[in-house]
Amino acid sequence: MRRRTHLIAGDVSLSVLAVWSGHALLGQKIGTPRDLVQVVLIGSVILFSSFMTELYNTNKFMPVRERFARIVLALLITLLLLSSLFYIVPTLMLERRLLLASIAVFGALQFFWHQGYMSTSSAPGFARRVLILGTGPLALKMSEVISSANSRHTVAGYVALEDTPPQVPAGSILGTSKNLCTIVKRERIQRLVVSLSERRGVFPLQDVLNCKFDGVDVLDAPSFYEDITGKLLIENITPSWFIFCGELKLTQPKRAAKRLFDIAAALVGCILAAPLAPFIALLIKLDSKGPVLFRQVRMGEQGKLFTLYKFRTMRQDAEKSSGAVWAQQDDPRVTRIGRFLRTSRLDELPQLFNILRGDMSLIGPRPERPEFIEGLSKIIPFYSQRHAVKPGLTGWAQIRYPYGSSVDDAIEKLRYDLFYIKHMSMLFDIGIILETIKVILFGRGAR
Repeated sequence: MRRRTHLIAGDVSLSVLAVWSGHALLGQKIGTPRDLVQVVLIGSVILFSSFMTELYNTNKFMPVRERFARIVLALLITLLLLSSLFYIVPTLMLERRLLLASIAVFGALQFFWHQGYMSTSSAPGFARRVLILGTGPLALKMSEVISSANSRHTVAGYVALEDTPPQVPAGSILGTSKNLCTIVKRERIQRLVVSLSERRGVFPLQDVLNCKFDGVDVLDAPSFYEDITGKLLIENITPSWFIFCGELKLTQPKRAAKRLFDIAAALVGCILAAPLAPFIALLIKLDSKGPVLFRQVRMGEQGKLFTLYKFRTMRQDAEKSSGAVWAQQDDPRVTRIGRFLRTSRLDELPQLFNILRGDMSLIGPRPERPEFIEGLSKIIPFYSQRHAVKPGLTGWAQIRYPYGSSVDDAIEKLRYDLFYIKHMSMLFDIGIILETIKVILFGRGAR
């Protein structure tokens, strides 16, 4: 997340510099209110295009040629979007030479900035050195998280507690908790991750406190896992962890602002979807027998049941013999037009009506069926907490994890749902909306 923020901040600065350079190359001055509007406009479109071409995806290794190709594609998208906008609003139009010069300068600057930053930040010397306090299963899991995630962290080693059988490689244990402060200074540790399944009577409180006052960043395993992965480690979280969590603030003003945003977005969505709805309805009728709309009971905020609406994508009798079951990959119950509607997410357009009614939000956990919730709540800790907010048309779990069809999938999606509820904000929602656009365009995760 931090690297993405740095890349975006750098691109914002470069977009301003590029427009200024474009004026300078053409011998023009900049400083009028109209010029400032154009700077904001070009910068916004460039950032959107870069986002859509995944130039801010720091979790993916990107060779030089691929990065160059993505930047060229982003610039072409920028030109297309700006040309369309200038056609609609001629008063915003830039001189063609100025537009081309500004975009060309930005493309060159962006390539060297992204390539230089990612190469430097990924170098071993720039990785944050992590010391894991503990040698049990939780400590091993933290090491695996660091290895699997493309983060700027490297495991310097482990610190063992006395009389505790290790489950990590013996050669990576740097000493015991008695020598914690010495190990931290010797290994130039920047982050200490407390990974103890049981702390009572064994936690080296004074030594950890000394490390904290010496400037070392001290985190418990769940907080570190959350920071690295963007989801919660629900197996090692207690109710008190949520109770004393400072970020979890579902205040009434925040809920009211979210509701206003939902209404505005749903109204715009209904206007845009209105021309498509009759054609979708006709295709569904021609493709298979049955109603156009599919209705199903789902569970919403605070466990309230409501009727969810979708365009029908399955046969009318899809669950006649099987009962309530999750959809599967290449599900034979899905109709021909239904497969297209699912891939394009057009089947979910009627849920805009659910949003206007207040059953759902634009962003939130996906609404689940009561038949599944009853069983999942018994075996998955904190599962019922996902109903603390309204379910969403899209959400953090939907863009970060594919469609779920098992208990294990439900657990993984809950990790993301609880992370979203904990960090819910308008800025977070906007980021999810932009990611959702990418998911729709590339047809990811549909079944």
